[in-house]
Amino acid sequence: MGSSPSLPAWEIRNLVNTTGFTSEQIEILHKRFLHLTDGKATMRKDCFDNIPDLECNPIKSRIVNAFFDRRNLGLQSNGTVDEITFENFLTTLSFFQHMDDNHTKEDLEYYKTEKLQFLFHMYDTNGDGKISLEELREIIDELLSRTSNTEKTSSSIADAAMLEAANICVGQLEPDELYEGITFNDFFKIMQDIKIESKMHVRFLNMDTTAICK
Repeated sequence: MGSSPSLPAWEIRNLVNTTGFTSEQIEILHKRFLHLTDGKATMRKDCFDNIPDLECNPIKSRIVNAFFDRRNLGLQSNGTVDEITFENFLTTLSFFQHMDDNHTKEDLEYYKTEKLQFLFHMYDTNGDGKISLEELREIIDELLSRTSNTEKTSSSIADAAMLEAANICVGQLEPDELYEGITFNDFFKIMQDIKIESKMHVRFLNMDTTAICK
């Protein structure tokens, strides 16, 4: 493929400001991006097949789809795109950054909201603004895919989780009252005590690994 072309300094500065990565991290990730795309300027979903660590993740397809989700790319519609640029790749990658306590309280709250919105999109696969019981069952199925009796277990876990969500967000339901699904406000309320701003990351995105280049 030859030597990898470098990003111009002005583009790196812009990406530093918009994604929070350092200039050094951006240059490393750009080289990895070009390695995965075989030097092309855009990336398709099948490029992620070259990342061994991601292959072990039970929700690999959701993580990959997140990079092509129009909502995560700031586009004003649902669905996915066929290809993404390096800027798109970096924008989505930024949701997985580890946020330490060196940031201000305001910054941590902002990052937490952004990460929760991103995570919510991974659950809300049809883009209707709610996580339905069926969508909850689907992701629990994936998370439990290596266990036995998955269908029965995931169904009971999802049912219990949805009932708990209803109790937290709207209180005790009447016998004839239905909880239609978890909205983002509900999701935020449920997750408010979890330090998602420091916990939401996947192994292959760690800056100290070279697995993405293999």
